Amino acid sequence: MEDDRAVRRFFFVLLDRFSLLPFAGAVDALRLANRHAADAGLAAPPFRWKTLASDGPRTVTSSAGVAIAAAAGLDALGGGSDGPPLGSRDTVIVCGGLDVREHAADRALLAALRRAHRAGARIGAICTGAEILAAAGLLENRRATIHWENRDSFAELHPDVTLADTVYAVDGRLVTSAGGTAAIDLMLRLIAQDLGPAGERLAGILADQMIHTQIRTESDAQRLSIPTRIGVRHPRLAQVLHRMEETLEEPLSPATLAAEVGLSTRQLERLFRRYLGRSPKRYYMELRLARARKLLLQSDMSVIDVAMACGFTSPSHFSKCYRAQYGITPYRERGIDRRAREG
Repeated sequence: MEDDRAVRRFFFVLLDRFSLLPFAGAVDALRLANRHAADAGLAAPPFRWKTLASDGPRTVTSSAGVAIAAAAGLDALGGGSDGPPLGSRDTVIVCGGLDVREHAADRALLAALRRAHRAGARIGAICTGAEILAAAGLLENRRATIHWENRDSFAELHPDVTLADTVYAVDGRLVTSAGGTAAIDLMLRLIAQDLGPAGERLAGILADQMIHTQIRTESDAQRLSIPTRIGVRHPRLAQVLHRMEETLEEPLSPATLAAEVGLSTRQLERLFRRYLGRSPKRYYMELRLARARKLLLQSDMSVIDVAMACGFTSPSHFSKCYRAQYGITPYRERGIDRRAREG
């Protein structure tokens, strides 16, 4: 058996309702790295990994309903019978998913992450796990990313974090990934980084094995371009849609949007009717209300603060528009969501 000090260890902390795909992709990258180590010129398998749960060894159920056995609790990060104490060759990754903020008050978990960071270990997160790193104070004034669906609420709750919209972010010993297949890209980056030239070769071998035809970098965006996402190829309309997404908190008038791309208001109206089947004002409103719904369901912001963050100066107007769109008031939406999580 290899000396524990000669391998790089990964500890995956599984949170209840974690996202299965990014976790599976990350672990399988390590498995394949060990399997193909010799192909890259490495003398021995370079990695070991262990699954952990904050409250001790147990099965943890993913958001897909698939249960994974956590082999140990957080005490495994302290060394002892599980190997040497944490150091610079070790990585602790928090695997988030749905309702991640329920774990933000887990003081034992937050303290364990802080200790691991002080010990020199690399600390990471996949999917929504960045919420836990932020709660532990590890992302203050650091660069990080999170799944795009959680971006708005994260930005409101953690203004001290420089939030990227890329597939992953690396800031020293802190690494975060947006979830989904982005976890594979992050792991290939870490493997290449940790193992030098052999790691670079190994990352290419693994990408082929995983049918991962393009290894994305820290500069690649999470989401498809607006034209690809909604099937609109008109360049000026795409510019306007992008501008709308940037200005949800302080909406611009159709006249201003049209002038920015060299169109008249009437021309812009025609483009929206032709390609999107609605007016610019209606489309803008739908964007703002969709953001409001995410903030209501993913954060503890008050309804009034949510309204302000989405460009509504009047709570009553916000409530009226929200009910017209979703058939329920924002106050009732918030209450139903809380009761569902508690019950």
